[in-house]
Amino acid sequence: MTPTENHTEVTEFILVGFTNDPETQILLFITFFLIYLISLVGNLGMILLIMLDSRLHTPMYFFLSNLSLADFGYSSAVTPKVMAGLLTGDNVISYNHCAAQFFFFVAFAVTESNLLAVMAYDRYAAVCKPLHYTTTVTTVCACLGIGSYVLGFLDASIHTGNIFRLSFCRSNVIDHFFCDAPPLLAISCSDRYITELVIFLVVAFNSFFSVMVILTSYLFIFTTILRIHSSEGRQKAFSTCSSHLTAVSLLYGIITFMYLQPSSSHSVDTDKTASVFYVIVIPMLNPLVYSLRNKEVKSAFLKVIGKAKSLKGIII
Repeated sequence: MTPTENHTEVTEFILVGFTNDPETQILLFITFFLIYLISLVGNLGMILLIMLDSRLHTPMYFFLSNLSLADFGYSSAVTPKVMAGLLTGDNVISYNHCAAQFFFFVAFAVTESNLLAVMAYDRYAAVCKPLHYTTTVTTVCACLGIGSYVLGFLDASIHTGNIFRLSFCRSNVIDHFFCDAPPLLAISCSDRYITELVIFLVVAFNSFFSVMVILTSYLFIFTTILRIHSSEGRQKAFSTCSSHLTAVSLLYGIITFMYLQPSSSHSVDTDKTASVFYVIVIPMLNPLVYSLRNKEVKSAFLKVIGKAKSLKGIII
């Protein structure tokens, strides 16, 4: 810390993390390393697979590739620093690094939230208006994708500026494993009312807008599915939405639990556990959910493997 006229200015923070026990730290490092490795391979592999297979060059898989990019982005903003701290015991993070970590985490997390809403609209168009799918989604999918990123980075700018304008003269110890809003607010010595109000309003507005798009889309989808007479047709229509519903339930359930409550209601241990799920685990689960429950992705993967084997045979 460096002294100024009125208070002590923080130049770095100390992340408390999970535990000080060396054996537990090694165990956590191995666990997070394996999860991050699966997340890395799964998300980047999904993007590469969609790029290589022309059959996957549709709006649905365009959005899915961007969802994988968002998963990779916000996980990579946090997880490598967490693993480094567990391995080396160095839990110090500079003020600027903390702000950058928070910014990119929020940017990609909000982008993912927006993409899930866009994907719900995509499923609505595919199930409810299949004859007009090309004109309703294909022609605007690039704009919807770009718009998701623009809103994500705009939100990140608002939240980052809103939180890091505060003074952190009370302490520089963050009782968390990364720079997130609740633990940063907890160590601020500034008046937090306006900051907390802005966070609540922005998160509530974004969540409400995205959830309304998702709920409205699925209301029409389920109504359409109920009108399908054949059980095979209903099963096929529902199967196109099941993976997306799983991803939505995972993300929004945890975000709602974490942020749409006053800071006085937060439990540090509970917040850390919830954060592990949405920062580290969910980016690993999404590509698994979409690959294991999607015949087209499985087919594309087997096709790529077949080509790789053929190429290896030719080289040998």
